[in-house]
Amino acid sequence: MSSSAIHQSGLGNEPRRSRGFGLWALFDRRFTALIDAIAPCPWTAHTGDHSVADARVAGPSMRPLYTPDERLRRDATVWTLVQGILAPVQFLAFGISVVLVLRYLVTGEGAGVATLSVLIKTALLYAIMVTGAIWEKVVFGRYLFAPSFFWEDVFSMLVLALHTAYLAAVLLQIGTPREQLLLALAAYATYVINAAQFVWKLRMARLEAPARNTAVAA
Repeated sequence: MSSSAIHQSGLGNEPRRSRGFGLWALFDRRFTALIDAIAPCPWTAHTGDHSVADARVAGPSMRPLYTPDERLRRDATVWTLVQGILAPVQFLAFGISVVLVLRYLVTGEGAGVATLSVLIKTALLYAIMVTGAIWEKVVFGRYLFAPSFFWEDVFSMLVLALHTAYLAAVLLQIGTPREQLLLALAAYATYVINAAQFVWKLRMARLEAPARNTAVAA
């Protein structure tokens, strides 16, 4: 085959290839938009968008954790202080309870005090969930699932469900004390993950604040 024939053959295939890539790009954009609309997520990896170039372009326009108005409402409301007090108190109760629960599971002693510790931890969880929903309403205008804390709130529902299941097991005398306290440990595992989520968001908020102040000053 001559070089001119090869050249002509390449030209003939080029439009077909371009049309294919064009259709695929259009489909990719539409599919990504659909995923973002159905499951908005603060991390692009969860929606399948791994493009570094797109992340650089979209980064500056991404919603901040707090808008200026939300940050002012957060700093002004008393519910921020309430959350700041309840969170470490609950974590302290959690730490004590874990020791008591593990002591019972290892030695078979102290079932009553271990159960009481889990009930106290569960009561604190309910308190922080209720006051946290009020805080979210004041700051973001909705009681739960505000975009800035959507996935944290979703996981909180699992934490709450497991603690409630433990409470029901104790009140209805379902299972042995050992089985009940094993359920408590499962609830505690989800609590640790959820707490880590919120700690990470607090870190993000602290890193975001200087960056925004610098941008305003500039």
